[in-house]
Amino acid sequence: MSAAQPYLDPSLSIAERVEDLLGRMTLLEKVGQMLQLNAQEDLEDIVLNRHAGSILHTPPERLAVAHDLVQQTRLRIPLVVADDCIHGHSFWPGATILPSQLGMACTWNPDLVRAGARMTAVEVAPTGIHWTFSPVLCIGRDLRWGRVDETFGEDPHLLGELGVAMVEGYQGSGLDDPTAILACAKHFAGYSETIGGRDASEADISRRKLRSWFLPPFERVARAGCRSFMLGYESIDGIPITANEWVLSDVLRGEWGFTGTLVTDWNNVGSLVTDQKVAADITEAAAIAITCGNDFVMTTPTFFEGAQDAVAKGLVTEAQVDDQVRRILALKFALGLFENPRHADSERQQAVIGTAEHRELALEQARRSLVLLRNEDALLPLDRSSSLKVAVVGPNADDVQNQLGDWAGGSGQVEWMADYLPRELTETIWTGLQQVAPQGWKLTHVRGVGIGQSEQMGVLPDGQPFYPEFQPEPIDQAEFDRAVEAARAADVAVVVVGDNIALTGEGRSTATLELMGGQVALLDAVAATGTPMVVVVVSGKPLVLPESARNAAALVWAFNPGMRGGLAFAELLTGAIEPSGRLPISIPRHVGQQPLFYNQVRGVHGQGYADLTFDPLYGFGQGLGYTRFEYSDLLVTNPEVTEEEMLHATVVVRNTGSRPGRETVQVYVRDVVTSVTWADRELKHFQQVDLEAGESRLLQIDLPVSACTIVDRHERRVVEAGAFELLVGHSSRTQDLLAASFEVVAREQHPSC
Repeated sequence: MSAAQPYLDPSLSIAERVEDLLGRMTLLEKVGQMLQLNAQEDLEDIVLNRHAGSILHTPPERLAVAHDLVQQTRLRIPLVVADDCIHGHSFWPGATILPSQLGMACTWNPDLVRAGARMTAVEVAPTGIHWTFSPVLCIGRDLRWGRVDETFGEDPHLLGELGVAMVEGYQGSGLDDPTAILACAKHFAGYSETIGGRDASEADISRRKLRSWFLPPFERVARAGCRSFMLGYESIDGIPITANEWVLSDVLRGEWGFTGTLVTDWNNVGSLVTDQKVAADITEAAAIAITCGNDFVMTTPTFFEGAQDAVAKGLVTEAQVDDQVRRILALKFALGLFENPRHADSERQQAVIGTAEHRELALEQARRSLVLLRNEDALLPLDRSSSLKVAVVGPNADDVQNQLGDWAGGSGQVEWMADYLPRELTETIWTGLQQVAPQGWKLTHVRGVGIGQSEQMGVLPDGQPFYPEFQPEPIDQAEFDRAVEAARAADVAVVVVGDNIALTGEGRSTATLELMGGQVALLDAVAATGTPMVVVVVSGKPLVLPESARNAAALVWAFNPGMRGGLAFAELLTGAIEPSGRLPISIPRHVGQQPLFYNQVRGVHGQGYADLTFDPLYGFGQGLGYTRFEYSDLLVTNPEVTEEEMLHATVVVRNTGSRPGRETVQVYVRDVVTSVTWADRELKHFQQVDLEAGESRLLQIDLPVSACTIVDRHERRVVEAGAFELLVGHSSRTQDLLAASFEVVAREQHPSC
């Protein structure tokens, strides 16, 4: 057969196989390959009538049906199966669910993030899914935006480091690796720079601003081998990303040389007609999408008719369609799907999904994701040898779904998993404490208050979910009083507050960052008892805390720490582990500070608002341990350098406490005078060091001077000659950083030249 049909001959190059297959295809088959459709709808129409090249959100029992239908087609081109496996195989019964991306970012550990992605791929591959819509490389700056939990935080360098690690984990040794899945960087680009935090609004952003902050993480993963990008919903300067030739063609495919596959987000092409109204009908929208280089068109089934009509009317040519289909076919050949369609393998599923090794990895990610932000009088860790009475109260102390967060279990995006709640696989804070508390402790649990919910989710005409206005849960006074009395009778009160999936996620931006329901009242009442209070925030994003929580004896932030998060916290509380998480995002004092991030552009007047400081409650990079670290003797050993050289420095880090600990050494650069306004300091490097009590270590810092760039007025990323400062320390706050000067000189001025 391969002699008669060369595209089936694996000894030929991918390019040869693509051209042979493309030459056999009709226009209908080509346009069909560009479709990615929801497999929860009519599969016969999707595969046999529309010739779809990809499906997503596929229930297991329908996956085999879809593959069987492919065998009835003329050319039997295999499907690419996609889903949102973004923090573990989070929509599969029994799979290991990791912390959210924001939780992973708190680890500041690319190796651990890479291991989690590798584990995810191993669990996803045997379920018949080839493609995960992850990682998210949006920058979380305005916390009102609902999708902050999906990001790695607010800093482009940290995003790039963790994004590359995740891509490498997913894609393994290569796309033909049977345990690999295709990574997808999203949402390209600037999607998170919303107006008022409103999801998918016009991004108020210039090309220079895009190049400065929002494009670099995507460029990093593109050059690291990420083979697919998903486009954002938003428009920039009036041009939807789906229709933005400058971003897609000039920058991505032109400047970066990206040869991978693009996929629109949900119904982006249809939205050109119905929402953004830049196209009169689906024919015009299809022509725009093809002209701008979109490959897979997600969940716009009428693109099939619109694209054919666009060719017939001469709005686009069939040769333009061929360009997209070449990339799609090349991807399928690279995945090896013509030789092995990678159908679901139940035997392999039983062998690798939810294994003890994978659960241990989820536990380690959860441990390293917890951020201790306050620990007055060294309350934590609690004394294991004493007979403590510990009251555990609050709505998130024993809530499985709130701990898992969005895009997991029963969070609502996948209909066939709508009721899934893996309680038996999840340790909440309450059940985790029950596992590890010493025998002499007496534990009490009362929920106390709730958070609230939206009414029944609706569905928009394009299939997107619609969430009615959130309704806070009223206080049940009797339950409230029981929780307060439990705290009053205890030696320590652990109050677990936060948000839930009705307040975070796609389409669920918030106008406020306050704790909802009766949570503030509960915190105030427990604080008034005088019992030392440990506040734990389990949330999808930073929230604003009342004074009672800000002044609590201890404060721990847990950004949706996944299945093992409760056990991880119990270990932290009892001193079985050392806290090591660091914030990848700033915690505000008030919602009115939004947008808030450490690397603000210089030039603002004053030190604060008339009624509030500009400073966050906790800044990027902050986090405590059960010991303390001291920095000294920062020395730049070659203080005069050119752009082509490495900057070399040393710094001494000492553990001044009585316990071992892990410190994340953060390295920032300040360009003292710039030709355009720029951030006061930017993270350029970080490394982690484990030190025993009293131990000191001389650390070597090697930084390419080429990383010390700005984007100038001509949109060029350049290193400008002049004075710089190297800043090294515990967090982004200036009081936590040592400074040493160096100078970048032009090549012709350098003494060695």
